[in-house]
Amino acid sequence: MTFLTSGNILLIGSILIFSSILITKAGGRFGIPALLLFLLAGMIFGVDGVGIMFNNVRQAQFVGMIALCVILFAGGMETKFADIKPILGPGLTLSTLGVVLTTAFTGGFIFLLSEWHSFPLALPLASCFLLAAIMSSTDSASVFNILRSKNIRLKNNLQPLLELESGSNDPMAYILTIVLIQLVQSFGSSAAADMGTSAVIINALGVLVQQFTVGILIGVAMGYAGIWLLNKVQIKNVPLNSILLISLVFFTFSFTDMLGGNGYLAVYLTGILIGNNKVPYRKQILSFLDSLTWIVQIGMFLVLGLLVNPSTMIQSVLPAVAIGVFVMIIGRPLSVFISLLPFRSMSVASKLFTSWVGLRGAVPIIFAMYPVVEGVPGSDQIFNIVFFITLLSLIIQGSTIAFAANKLQLTLPPLEEKQFDLDLPDEAGELSEMTITADVLAEKGSTLKDFQMPKGLLVLFIKRNGRFIVPNGSFELREGDHMLIVAGPDFDQ
Repeated sequence: MTFLTSGNILLIGSILIFSSILITKAGGRFGIPALLLFLLAGMIFGVDGVGIMFNNVRQAQFVGMIALCVILFAGGMETKFADIKPILGPGLTLSTLGVVLTTAFTGGFIFLLSEWHSFPLALPLASCFLLAAIMSSTDSASVFNILRSKNIRLKNNLQPLLELESGSNDPMAYILTIVLIQLVQSFGSSAAADMGTSAVIINALGVLVQQFTVGILIGVAMGYAGIWLLNKVQIKNVPLNSILLISLVFFTFSFTDMLGGNGYLAVYLTGILIGNNKVPYRKQILSFLDSLTWIVQIGMFLVLGLLVNPSTMIQSVLPAVAIGVFVMIIGRPLSVFISLLPFRSMSVASKLFTSWVGLRGAVPIIFAMYPVVEGVPGSDQIFNIVFFITLLSLIIQGSTIAFAANKLQLTLPPLEEKQFDLDLPDEAGELSEMTITADVLAEKGSTLKDFQMPKGLLVLFIKRNGRFIVPNGSFELREGDHMLIVAGPDFDQ
């Protein structure tokens, strides 16, 4: 058995990451989600596999906290107001009411199982709803990763809806988790008997309101502060702008948490505001965040995989399967259809697909650590159940998203693969690509001067058979050529 120490953590960590990426490469051929493979890799190298011993829940929780801050901020940065405006109503309804309904339906089901004396699960009422709350949100890392890595394009604005929901429902699930932990601890103490049940519940609702209010206020304030800072300071060293933003993210989370607000909500709102306003070096910052998001996701899933002991999960398999199937087949669909009742224009197929993309991932596992850290009775069983349900969700739902979208006829043709790996600063203009077809040649002509490009448009490169050509006006175009076109800042559409 090997313990992680300051002396071997870099060696073991590098081997873990290298091996995990190779496993992901092989597993991708079978349509298995990459993040599931990282989780499984951690389990393979853990105490019941290769023998790496890691059982520090607080350290794993800290890694998860850092990773979630980065993932939510990056998701917010890439969320465009123009994309989410048409689906803002249903998205926010799913991320708030949908989470509450999922918790209510699933918590009730878990309580019924607990009351069944021959079933291997015995949790008090408050703990049943605590377990349900931990699993109530969809996982932003899993949803973002699967939708983008599989190059799935969806009709009816479903992709921005799913990404908005998964990015914004973690705060609600977190708040419910914290409130229910307090309820479980209060009901088990003598102070609760003195206060009375109604006082305990009112106090919990006060925490709920405080978490949302403080989180929203600080998130908005730090978003505008970040926009002002990036534009005012004008740091010429491009990587430092990205590092400055990351420091702002961690400050936002910590400061919000210190004031009793929801740090995850604040971080997500900060990302949305900065991502939808003019800031220098936006594309370089997004590229940095994309790489950093992958790093923290890999680290988070590996650490979570190392933390769990598969041998101790065996006794939780039956409850986990029963609860997991209920959430996928009944709990999640019920909450989605009820939440979306006011939005009559949304088709049944879209609602069914939204129900199915209720992926559980790292977030529920991280939230399941909170009862363990707080010493809640039955927290070890709750953690094992949540971990197993996450595996079920990633295996069953994660690997069938594309199949479900095709069956429900919700897919759009994939975008043509980009031929040019080139970016421009926002203030310099926008790049676009065009493929020359026989119809284009017949309509426009065979040379660039025949195209009569309007003022402000310029063809930078032609890609032909893997070669890059800088063209002039008399350049003869052929079918299959790819053009890289720049629209300058003075171009008026």
